[in-house]
Amino acid sequence: MGVYDQWGQRYPCTILALDSVQALQIKKDATDGYTAVQLGAGEKKSKNVSQPERGHLDRWIDGDGTAPPKRKLWEFRVTPDALLLPGTPVLAQHFVPGQLVDVAGTSKGKGFQGVMKRWGFKGQGASHGVSVSHRSLGSTGQNTSPGRVFKGKKMPGRMGGKRVTVQNLWLYKIDTERNLLYIKGHIPGNKGAFVRVTDAVKGARFPAPPPIPTFVPEEGITYPKEITAQAPDVDPLTPPEGRDDE
Repeated sequence: MGVYDQWGQRYPCTILALDSVQALQIKKDATDGYTAVQLGAGEKKSKNVSQPERGHLDRWIDGDGTAPPKRKLWEFRVTPDALLLPGTPVLAQHFVPGQLVDVAGTSKGKGFQGVMKRWGFKGQGASHGVSVSHRSLGSTGQNTSPGRVFKGKKMPGRMGGKRVTVQNLWLYKIDTERNLLYIKGHIPGNKGAFVRVTDAVKGARFPAPPPIPTFVPEEGITYPKEITAQAPDVDPLTPPEGRDDE
């Protein structure tokens, strides 16, 4: 959806929801050889949970078993000072508006496709003499030497349905009440699919220090419903100095 700032600048954003994200397990150097946090997202019915999964979740679920199990489990490498206690919720304010994030997910499956759709080939001529092969890829091999088709040749095949990571996406705004992230740009995957959001590996560029290990709301404090990245001080549509625009 399009979101506008105070200057009327439009940002095409994809909205992501943090669906009941909680820390389930921590891993430490002493016991596992590395430090990480396992997070769970979504909720599913208890009847659809296997006994091994139930035993794994019993570490943080209450004894009465009323807390629903998670639909998706994911592990994130963190520094030792960013370990979370099991059961700690991860809210939208865990992120800082204006920072850069990487989003990974499974791309939309397109099925078996030809080279024009899959690789963007031009195709053959569509006039006389081409018959019904105007969308074919043409020659794939060479002459007697080497007399074979090289590995990795772009050919028809299954398209999509693969893990894709989009880097350096700008987090424009967060909704603290509904735990929503407004990320500028496209996100891999279908609507409603699970994606993995992490700080950008090429530099998150935090405009403000992030909460470590995570944001924990305090009682008696009213937080704003929405937090937006800092808008530019000057109208971006203002003509630069020296231009004689009318």
